[in-house]
Amino acid sequence: MVCEKDPLVQKVCELYEQISSLESLKPSKDVDMLFTQLVATCMPPSPIDVTKLCKTIQDIRSKLIQLCGQAEGLLESHFSTILGSYQNPLHYLNIFPYYSNYLKLSQLEFNILTKHCSNVPTKVAFVGSGPLPLTSIVLASFHLTTTSFHNYDVDPSANSKALQLVSSDPDLSQRMSFHTTDIMDVTNALNDYDVVFLAALVGMDKNAKVGVIDHLAKYMAPGAILMLRSAHGARAFLYPVVDPCDLRGFEVLSIFHPTDEVINSVVIARKFPTTKQYYVEYPLGPTKLPNKLLDAEMFNPLNHVNLMEELDVEEQFS
Repeated sequence: MVCEKDPLVQKVCELYEQISSLESLKPSKDVDMLFTQLVATCMPPSPIDVTKLCKTIQDIRSKLIQLCGQAEGLLESHFSTILGSYQNPLHYLNIFPYYSNYLKLSQLEFNILTKHCSNVPTKVAFVGSGPLPLTSIVLASFHLTTTSFHNYDVDPSANSKALQLVSSDPDLSQRMSFHTTDIMDVTNALNDYDVVFLAALVGMDKNAKVGVIDHLAKYMAPGAILMLRSAHGARAFLYPVVDPCDLRGFEVLSIFHPTDEVINSVVIARKFPTTKQYYVEYPLGPTKLPNKLLDAEMFNPLNHVNLMEELDVEEQFS
């Protein structure tokens, strides 16, 4: 069992102690330094399995994910405010320090989506879009240039800031809308979307995440695509992990674990054709994963994906 003796875990725990003692998680020299160290510690490919950590470390991991989520929200809000002060905010997106990561992640997600979705989606929902909805903006600007995007967030101020970013753009202002509501209160409208993206920080703990996924499985259109963000190895100290068994009502199509600076893993699933299958034939979620979780054709120069790591994942769930 991995516990305090593991050097990586020790380092993460040291950083957790420092981060949790900060007076504020708003962007500052100390906050930026500590989170940069944390990401650098967790980014390299690691065989660590967070489910095998002792309870003390499991508790620290849960708290650390919460702190990372809060810090990320404050960072996005900070830069969204700055961008919103420009006449054409979308011309200055590169001032956000992780903009290049979003370009790579969106390219990866678009490639995966194209592989499993023969038609260009007409309507896409992004759940947990936040004050700086870069995934929606990048996908709408460069990849899905005729698709309408419906962004959902519970925070009215986040939506207000996000709207400010696209309102001056004649194209995106027409194709992008923002809904201030809890996704658990959205029912029939979910049936309208060809693709639903679920942000990594929607459902910060296992039960909440599974609750959202179950809700989507109940109301999404049969055959619609669900794109989720997960984490793998030591990166699971930064973001919640979505396991294939969590996706009740969905067929898992592929799981991708980038090994570069793109932190999030990407999971793509398709809702089963009928609700009967969901409730009767698949009470515990899909039991069979595709033979190939990674297709070599999906490789893109932007994404340095480790093939051996993917094959290991395939064996783990087969």
